[in-house]
Amino acid sequence: MTEQAQTTDPADRATDSADRATVPAEAVEPAGAVESAEAVGQPPAADAAEVPEAIEVAEAPEAIEVVEAPEAIEVAEVSEASAAPEVPTPERPEAPAAPAAPAAPEAPAAPDAVPPEAADAPVGPAAAPVRVPFRDRRRLRAALRWTAVVTVFAALGAGTAYGITRMERTDVLGLATESDGRWDYPRITKPPLPAGARPYDSEDPASGHAADLRALLLPAPAGATEDKALRGKDGWLSTEDFTAVFAEKKDRTEAGQLMTDHGLRHTAARGWTTQDGTRTRIYLLRFATAEVGDAVFGKFVAYGSPSYALAGAEHVQFDDNHPSAADPRGVSRYSYDEVKPRGAEHVRQAYVRAGDVVALIVQSRKGTAAAIPFQQTVTLQSQLLS
Repeated sequence: MTEQAQTTDPADRATDSADRATVPAEAVEPAGAVESAEAVGQPPAADAAEVPEAIEVAEAPEAIEVVEAPEAIEVAEVSEASAAPEVPTPERPEAPAAPAAPAAPEAPAAPDAVPPEAADAPVGPAAAPVRVPFRDRRRLRAALRWTAVVTVFAALGAGTAYGITRMERTDVLGLATESDGRWDYPRITKPPLPAGARPYDSEDPASGHAADLRALLLPAPAGATEDKALRGKDGWLSTEDFTAVFAEKKDRTEAGQLMTDHGLRHTAARGWTTQDGTRTRIYLLRFATAEVGDAVFGKFVAYGSPSYALAGAEHVQFDDNHPSAADPRGVSRYSYDEVKPRGAEHVRQAYVRAGDVVALIVQSRKGTAAAIPFQQTVTLQSQLLS
């Protein structure tokens, strides 16, 4: 083998050396294959360009794709750019094909290089969808359902409570009670006072009513029929019309003289008849001062019976069943009830004094005159005067 290498033409050696000089450094990498050929006594390849496998190994795309280091890519580009043009060489006898060079070992990946698969993969647990455990979902749904139920019941309860508070007690099922016989009076309001006038003060003995006496009359309850005979002239009733309520002639004369002596200023009256046949009459007498009114009131009343008997009620007595707790402060009241045997009608009566005004309230009805409507009427008229 040594002798065959030495008999090689010197000119061929020179040409081979020139070809090797023009091949890039990376392309010379399969030189081991040439040396291997020389070692077995075969002539080396005539030109480096005729060894395509070696060049393809150097330019293998797999190596370039795997090794993404900038240095490796630049070297490959430089090798392509600096590739020398083919140099014609003299013909020489064909040499047997050299065995394929072993594949170049894969270069290790650069430390900083990230594989493409890793670049597209999600990073960290945040990218994965959060899944609520099945038991927690059941608890959440149960909490939402109970919250909705509580909200609905709270709204219903609030609405029901509001509706009940807006209703009258007698309209609420279970709270309604049977009527005790009271009448349905309109809302009672104080009448207006003249300009500069002071309101009545029940604590001041010298105080009097400055409001119009006709405006101090209690209005009729709902459903009642007004007694127009008591209107008088312009709402004022004469003394003779007032004294006509007394049964005896001498009582009418004496009562008329009493009012004349004490300087009666005005008499106002109002009356009505309710659907059950109860007749109500109210008379208001105004005097100059509260002292005069108190003196006249003392002439009309007594504990056992009134001084002047009313027509149709000759036998009466003081009504102990009329509660005094309902009387307004500063108001004096005496109530009387007809005793049995009664006449055609049952008569109830009360005298009330509030400062300079003396009031007579009479209720009568065939059979029996109820006590509740009478007491209600007396109380409301007293409140208007107080």
